[in-house]
Amino acid sequence: MKIGIVVFPGTWSESDTFYATKDILGFQTEYIWHKDQKLNNLDLVVLPGGFSYGDYLRTGAIASFSPIMEDVIKFANNGGPVIGICNGFQILCESKLLPGILIRNKNLSFICEWSNLLVNNQSKFTDEYQNKEVIKIPISHGEGNYQADRYTIDQLEDENRIIFRYCSNDGTVNEINNPNGSINNIAGITNKAGNVLGMMPHPEKASEKLIGGDDGLTIFKSIMKKVSDG
Repeated sequence: MKIGIVVFPGTWSESDTFYATKDILGFQTEYIWHKDQKLNNLDLVVLPGGFSYGDYLRTGAIASFSPIMEDVIKFANNGGPVIGICNGFQILCESKLLPGILIRNKNLSFICEWSNLLVNNQSKFTDEYQNKEVIKIPISHGEGNYQADRYTIDQLEDENRIIFRYCSNDGTVNEINNPNGSINNIAGITNKAGNVLGMMPHPEKASEKLIGGDDGLTIFKSIMKKVSDG
């Protein structure tokens, strides 16, 4: 599997993503500079976390107009798998590849901690997990509060597109276990076609037991299996 990691000015999680996909999982991985205008025969595009363009205007807003995004959008619209992590999720929303928006955390503070996520494994990004499995993946964001209008939320719920929800150790989904105020405890969603995933938690930072856990690797393993199976 060949993975491309898009790098914008201010991106800071590209090295962790490269380490997880290339050094740990052994996938062919390359960096793609935001001014490039073409993706080169990739199987997966990753928009990693960071503070693209210093989060000026709105998080992800300026990055959504970078030259490479035209090809990322085309790649996604043609069915190519795309993962947006943290700032990457924000960029996907600004690019209209995903609905909704990420706003300031409910406590107006930056949050950096391990989070529990309840997994919906009915997606190409998660089908190697057990359904309703609780995994641990860290979050690191100031604007991870996912919001959308009621019609959009109902659509996400009805179409089974909410892939990760913040929860307790035993899988309880409630306000107490919601770190940022996201509606319905949403931590990750897919587009209607199911080939674009946006998530605020950082799976690349959960890639080795040595650093706290490796639950994040299964996301990349799941999409690899789908690519391998054709």
